[in-house]
Amino acid sequence: MDADPGTHPDSDLAHDALVYDTPEQVAEVAAPWLLEGLAAGDTAVIATGPATAGPLREAVGEDPRVLVVERHALYRSRTPTAITAFRRLATEHAVPGRQVRVVGEVDFGATVADWREWQAYESVINAALGPSPLWGLCVFSADLPEPLLATARHTHPGLVTADGWAPNRDYVDPATYLRTLRVPDEPLEATPPALADDAIADYTGLRHAVRALLETVDGPRDVLEDFLMAVDEMASNAVRHGTPPAGLRLWTAPGRLVCTVRDSGRSWDDPFAGYGPAHGEDLSHGGMGLWLARQLCDHVVLCRDGTGVTVRLSTGWT
Repeated sequence: MDADPGTHPDSDLAHDALVYDTPEQVAEVAAPWLLEGLAAGDTAVIATGPATAGPLREAVGEDPRVLVVERHALYRSRTPTAITAFRRLATEHAVPGRQVRVVGEVDFGATVADWREWQAYESVINAALGPSPLWGLCVFSADLPEPLLATARHTHPGLVTADGWAPNRDYVDPATYLRTLRVPDEPLEATPPALADDAIADYTGLRHAVRALLETVDGPRDVLEDFLMAVDEMASNAVRHGTPPAGLRLWTAPGRLVCTVRDSGRSWDDPFAGYGPAHGEDLSHGGMGLWLARQLCDHVVLCRDGTGVTVRLSTGWT
């Protein structure tokens, strides 16, 4: 692969995609790239699924300098923690003046809601990880559903094949991509909520009502506590910082919780909200509500319409 990260369009992050038919194709393309990096002083990392990791490790000759990471240990279960993990990887393993080359493979999950979380992640990291000395080669099985293959095309400035690297003409600016990424329907929203307050006047009372309701739910205590904290953060934000009236609706179902929190403001529009603290590394200034919610819930989506902004939180268990 003859690729210069500096030639990647519209992005500081070197972030390429490879769509493969067989795991051996990943090894054929990615192994020379990793070895080339090692020879130049870069760090080499493999964080792919088991089917691709085996042939790739063999192709690099089981070189002990190649860091092999179980992919879920790097990507984690929630997208903000994955971003943090990649930043830490760069901090701990990058040689000054060189890059960390990562062959990565996202597990997009089993549902359309899972897909959306990781589709957004693939776009967000073009901005969130831009200053980091990372060069990512994301590999996608050609057997993935078409929406996920479309994500590969729209979120990577570079495309890689056996013939080398090429700029990606289908790459979409992250802010545009995130604003147009479809929000999956939530069937529970079509049913009567277990708790509703469409014009919050007594925030403390509502908070107690949410806790009392969740205490009746048969589910893992840690999951329920995480969800309660996320709901509390979003309701607090809507009441304290949003435009009134603010409202909350909460649904429960076996193994699933959904809550929507809305306010009537119309000017707020930040597609990257919640993928890091609002005020950066200095957490003393607050601005962590949505960032915490994304780490505490399985799915978080923001919707804007002519009447305001809605945050939908959902989580589940088996």
